Amino acid sequence: MTNQDIPSLYYTETSKSAVPLLESEQHIQTVTADPWLKISDEGLQLEGLCFDRDHNLFLCEVFGGTIFRVDLPEKKVNTVFKSEKTNPASVKIHKDGSLYLSYLGDFKNSGGVISTDSNGNNPQSIVSDIDTEYCIDDLVFDSKGGFYFTDFRGYSTNPLGGVYYVSPDHQTITPIIQNMAVANGIALSTDERILWVTETNANRLHRISLEEDGVTIEPFGALIPYHFTGHEGPDSCCIDSDDNLYVAMYGQGRVLVFNKNGYPIGQILMPGRDQGHMLRSTHPAFIPGTNQLIICANDIERGGDSWLFTAKGFAKGHNRYQFH
Repeated sequence: MTNQDIPSLYYTETSKSAVPLLESEQHIQTVTADPWLKISDEGLQLEGLCFDRDHNLFLCEVFGGTIFRVDLPEKKVNTVFKSEKTNPASVKIHKDGSLYLSYLGDFKNSGGVISTDSNGNNPQSIVSDIDTEYCIDDLVFDSKGGFYFTDFRGYSTNPLGGVYYVSPDHQTITPIIQNMAVANGIALSTDERILWVTETNANRLHRISLEEDGVTIEPFGALIPYHFTGHEGPDSCCIDSDDNLYVAMYGQGRVLVFNKNGYPIGQILMPGRDQGHMLRSTHPAFIPGTNQLIICANDIERGGDSWLFTAKGFAKGHNRYQFH
């Protein structure tokens, strides 16, 4: 056999990408997001997008603790306050207008949830970092005013994380599912019977069917409809009014979209991802009453800035508890 006869590998346009797509994911409906708003010239770890009743957007910056508000329609960026707790990871809004901030603490055992008013005043402990050992990354309210949260602990071979439910009076914390390798994003279906959870360090998507009490898993009701691939895993997520699930892929510069049964049906790519830009895509959220999705990402690895991007989803966003 001559040298010319030996089979050889060669780069295709797909394999040249900094974050190549799986063959099965290359053929689903794909769009590229447009830049919507620069938050900072620095590479900030943006997270926790949440709209209030006036359609203003709150978000946080994890490592510096800044809470931002983007006033719409003028898209004015305001620094509202600095979190008194370390590493805030999400902002959610109660129907009374108060902000619920989940925080990761030391990433080991000192996270929790506090509430403040919309200006960051009058902080109240909701899930204490003294009496518990959680690192709380994200939360979602149900229609009763209780909420589910994710415990962001562990790693691939040491699954310490899980999902818990906090009663509306904040007096009871009930475990829903445990032994997860960094539970991260969480979303609740429109009928509140399906709980979606992303497990970052195991690269898995969980679909959990709940009984009417909201804390008991139906028989055979906890399953994994999708396994992700890549050196980084799934991050925060949200649903639309058709119960499609939008999952931000951290380190991959994109959002994957699944139907209500967990099958991939679309994806939104960040511009420049093939060249390694804007790969830290962390959180999607819909502008209320529209099908316009906002996605936060940053360019820390390339010394770049922090942006919000936009694309249209399959359906309008689902208005959650803060709008009731």
